[in-house]
Amino acid sequence: MVPASLEGYRELARRRLPRFLFNYIEGGSFAGATLARNVDDLRDVTLRQRVLRDVSSVDLSVRLFGEDFALPVGLGPVGLAGMCARRGEVQALRAAQAAGVPFCLSTVSLCPLEEVARAAGRPFWFQLYMARDRAFVRDMLARADAAGCSVLLLTVDLAVPGVRNRTGGASLGTPGIGGDLARVAEAMLRPGWAVDVGLRGGPHGLGNIASTLGPKASLGDFMGWIRRNFDPAVTWSDIDFIRAHWKGPVVLKGILDADDAREAVKAGVDGIVVSNHGGRQLDGAPSTARALPAIVEAVGSQIMVLADGGVRSGLDVVRMLALGAHGVLLGRAWAYALAGDGGPGVAHALSIIENEMRTAMALMGVTHVEQVRQEGRAVES
Repeated sequence: MVPASLEGYRELARRRLPRFLFNYIEGGSFAGATLARNVDDLRDVTLRQRVLRDVSSVDLSVRLFGEDFALPVGLGPVGLAGMCARRGEVQALRAAQAAGVPFCLSTVSLCPLEEVARAAGRPFWFQLYMARDRAFVRDMLARADAAGCSVLLLTVDLAVPGVRNRTGGASLGTPGIGGDLARVAEAMLRPGWAVDVGLRGGPHGLGNIASTLGPKASLGDFMGWIRRNFDPAVTWSDIDFIRAHWKGPVVLKGILDADDAREAVKAGVDGIVVSNHGGRQLDGAPSTARALPAIVEAVGSQIMVLADGGVRSGLDVVRMLALGAHGVLLGRAWAYALAGDGGPGVAHALSIIENEMRTAMALMGVTHVEQVRQEGRAVES
């Protein structure tokens, strides 16, 4: 049965993925308080309902960083998304581009930049971590440029990895033969996934860092490299390093405080993503929905503001726009859809979002995205 909502794809993903992989996608940090707030606070946003307005034509198009898109929605970077389905990032990219929305490839994707570029019909975006190894960073920027990437998202909220305590079964990052065997055992309980991804999903490299780790590296080695290469010494001055090696738009992903948003403006970046990393970093941090209005007010019209976190429907996208976002990035939502039904699942999830957005905007009496931003949020008493 085809899911009628994005929540239906979450259930499909739970039933199809090995437990270690579903836990990796699903989990937050510590007790998951911020993860829960992202969803709950966004659903508490009150929208204005207006009547007797002509809503016979609702325009969902938007212009982001000089590019025109059909929806104010993009597929944000999800690490190891390629494990959700065979050559998963390629399938997701094709679905996104067919729907006319941006796709952002993670540094820690399973499919490398060059493979995704071969499947692209238009430029896509790339997400970068500022690793300790600056030669690696320069190489990734050069590869992203050669692949035709148009926008760089620089993740800035990972000075150190968050503590992720989701338990039950194997862990994605457990090193050594024991971890490998535990993951294989869980994979065998999901034969559909094991055949699609394990047997038919080769080549089984580790994406953009395969050349760094070597051909025999395991998932445990992969996760260990990530932990070792996050750089806690990164400061605002490092934006100059990025600018020296990247000529396109630079967007800082992981801004959650108005003072940091003002610093981003001073640093000369082109945009920010208001994000708490899906509740996977500092537990107890505010939800995106709580943080977004003050950040939008702080930066005004100086830079573009995107947002992610807790978006589980087209109505949630409209809520983010009403809080002031120019566009919204999906994370878990598209990973669940990819796991549930591959590229067709992602395409269907985007169509669900589009239909839900059209309905919500019509009932609000608004006909275009900017109108939602300007007058969509109800004034709360």
